[in-house]
Amino acid sequence: MIKVAVDAMGGDYAPVEMVAGAVEAVNANKEVQVLLVGQEHIVSEELKKHTFQKDQIQIVNASEVIETDEPPVNAIRKKKDSSIVVGMNLVKQKEADAFVSAGSSGAILVGGQVIVGRIRGVERPPLAPLIPTENGVSLLIDCGANVDARPSHLVQFARMGSLYMEHVVGIKNPRVAIVNIGAEEEKGNALVKETFPLLKECKDIHFTGSIEAREIPHGGADVIVCEAFVGNVILKLYEGVGATLIDKVKRGMMGSLRSKIGALLVKPALKESLKSFDASQHGGAPLLGLNGLVVKTHGNSKATEVKNSILQCVTFKEQGINDKIRESLKKNDESQE
Repeated sequence: MIKVAVDAMGGDYAPVEMVAGAVEAVNANKEVQVLLVGQEHIVSEELKKHTFQKDQIQIVNASEVIETDEPPVNAIRKKKDSSIVVGMNLVKQKEADAFVSAGSSGAILVGGQVIVGRIRGVERPPLAPLIPTENGVSLLIDCGANVDARPSHLVQFARMGSLYMEHVVGIKNPRVAIVNIGAEEEKGNALVKETFPLLKECKDIHFTGSIEAREIPHGGADVIVCEAFVGNVILKLYEGVGATLIDKVKRGMMGSLRSKIGALLVKPALKESLKSFDASQHGGAPLLGLNGLVVKTHGNSKATEVKNSILQCVTFKEQGINDKIRESLKKNDESQE
């Protein structure tokens, strides 16, 4: 069975939604075992509300909780019995195949590098969420881990993202593009201008050039490469506009008797369309390039996103993405010697 440690105490709706998501995951896949990491008495009481196979969920006690406003480095260093530190140590010690948390982003980024550790040769591990597009999904890499990235970092992001999309999502020869303010090669800031020719020289990726933000929702590329400041702005705007549009559509349909009748007719088709553009359906953001799998879900994650983040770990593990990243880095080093 694939074991996934879940931070039961992290997130705006912990432990209620984290526990509910864990239960939904094991009920959906009998090959998954979840280790709920958190304050045992609290997690145990929440579990009593659900029905599941007892051997598929275990509680791992962790007496402390890292709050979102705590300095990440100090929190990881001082709170050794926090749910984040205990969960990551389970991955480090090979007692769990993956760790999922909706808790402090900073603590997860620090803990991932300090506790789980980077794959040898990885300069910076990026956060890489799948975002919905007109044609399916794209990988946004990086969306929050490295706000001061260098060109060599972005090149590694492109390689790791390409491997992820091919082997986890199943897109052969995925199109890779770098976020820019125009399609022309000479446009962009210093980072983009320096990175562009390096990506053009990469023989192991399908680099298609620049992509403007407005082309991302249309599925203009499969792997969207950028540094974390830009990526995080894109992600948050994406989520905000999506939520606003859905709310406006719902309110518009309830505005009059005629619109309510129309809403009944289009509801099935509309529900399916909106579901395909719901980011929570695609799980969380893996921190790529670590010696184990760490997945960061939104702080406001509900059960559905938690469940999908856990199930996402199954595919990641089965496809051996970390081994493929190691092989790619080794080949690249050998080609440069």
